[in-house]
Amino acid sequence: MRTILPIETQRLIIRKIEMSDAPFFVELFNSKGWIEFIGDRNIKSVEDAEKILKEKYLPSYSENGFGFYIVLEKNSQKPIGTCGVYKRPNLEHPDLGFAFLDSETGKGYGFESSRAVLDYVILNFEVKEFYAFTLRTNPRSINLLDKLDFDENGTYQHEGSEEELLLFSVKYFNTELRKILPSPQTYWR
Repeated sequence: MRTILPIETQRLIIRKIEMSDAPFFVELFNSKGWIEFIGDRNIKSVEDAEKILKEKYLPSYSENGFGFYIVLEKNSQKPIGTCGVYKRPNLEHPDLGFAFLDSETGKGYGFESSRAVLDYVILNFEVKEFYAFTLRTNPRSINLLDKLDFDENGTYQHEGSEEELLLFSVKYFNTELRKILPSPQTYWR
């Protein structure tokens, strides 16, 4: 069953990022959690955010069919984070990533959005294997990846970076897909 965006879960709306989302990304890129666990990207203005969205985030939709998505709290329609999969040219499989405003962490939004995005990519693009990376000092991300059935597979360094990250991976087979990803009807509207 193919699905289209936006994805609606019980509490969230997940849609493609648009240039009009740049002000939100200035806030997200400068949040304590982003800087601590992802790193300072030196995004200090809406223009800086627009540039990184245009150069890094938006091209993935046309190049791969998928990418990172903005996550909105359904009732308020307020952006609270981002979640998606990114295909790096030097890696065989795309990697899952997620980040939320500090005020929105610990509420289960990471799991809810990751589960929906993984299901979307698996069902629509037949991608079955994913990587994920996080710092050893980020227990929330490690726990979330464990809930999503990712296994730790050592360490990894992104090209041009000296920072050592934990490498996680998961492979979903057709018979295993629904083990953590319930039928889309249970959380899509």
